[in-house]
Amino acid sequence: MSDSDTTTESNCGGATTESTESTDTTNSESNCGGTKTETETDTTSNCGASSSTTDDDSASKCGGSSGGSKKEQTAEKVEATIEDFDGEPGQLVAVGLGPGRASEMTTLAKDTLREADHIVGYTTYIELLPDDVVEGAEDIYSTPMCGEVSRTEEAVDRALAGNDVAIVGSGDPNVYALAGLALEILESKGATASMVDFDVVAGVPAAQSCAARLGAPLVNDTVTISLSDHLTSMPTIESRLHAAAKEGFTIAIYNPWSRKRRSNYEKCCEILLEHRAPDTPVGIVHGAGRDDEEVEIVELGDLPDLGETDLVDMTTTLLVGNEETYVWDDRMVTPRGYEQKYEY
Repeated sequence: MSDSDTTTESNCGGATTESTESTDTTNSESNCGGTKTETETDTTSNCGASSSTTDDDSASKCGGSSGGSKKEQTAEKVEATIEDFDGEPGQLVAVGLGPGRASEMTTLAKDTLREADHIVGYTTYIELLPDDVVEGAEDIYSTPMCGEVSRTEEAVDRALAGNDVAIVGSGDPNVYALAGLALEILESKGATASMVDFDVVAGVPAAQSCAARLGAPLVNDTVTISLSDHLTSMPTIESRLHAAAKEGFTIAIYNPWSRKRRSNYEKCCEILLEHRAPDTPVGIVHGAGRDDEEVEIVELGDLPDLGETDLVDMTTTLLVGNEETYVWDDRMVTPRGYEQKYEY
């Protein structure tokens, strides 16, 4: 989903982005600028993220979870700023994990993670890492939902302290994810990207991984829109939906539905139906690359009724066809335009 991170994202499908609104939570201010989440299984945090207290996790003073099914994770926080350093900073790399399966990660992503001293990420994404990557890391730091600011700051601090750090997310780091936030935090600390040898390792975004499961729905001009209004206002999202829908783009929709955002989904369906025929094909991919993956092709007119089903949630990506998209042999096809110039 990251591509989902705030997706999630993700959503953010299996390549979803992480959304801070996918569960009903209560946010409060933190001491370092991130939000902390307080749920029935979370304890308060001193740095902005929540620390989970499940059977496998112990409480953390700074929001990172310690423990885990694959390898013990530390909650130790560097808490460094640029003024604290005499030595050379390390490296900071934002790594995209792709849809979710280890087999769908790029070779470069795996190699980069194997070389990293420290790996930082959202707990769910850490659980997607191959065993050899987890076991080979010197240290792993994770935070639950809503800890994206504090954990990105943690990754920056560790790199400034001289470590080679990888911050991970599903999908691609430049699609509703943390590559931009990492650069913003570096800038806010008075550092530069070159100072920490900042780099980005691309991953397969949710839109593309989901398109591969549906056939060929996105081979012409495409727009990507997230329905999460946590960081973008709903009036802005509505304006973008109108603009994309009336111009004939195929549209990839991230973060389509959650309990707190039923109205966003309903409004999206209303806008799409205002500009497109009810029989327009829509591809739905739930949990791409994960154990509960589901793939369906429906008509746009059926979409409003699917919001209350298990098929559409924060791990789902919707691919909305344009006026030329059709379904053939259970595949979505959006013509590129070759048929206008060639006979075949």
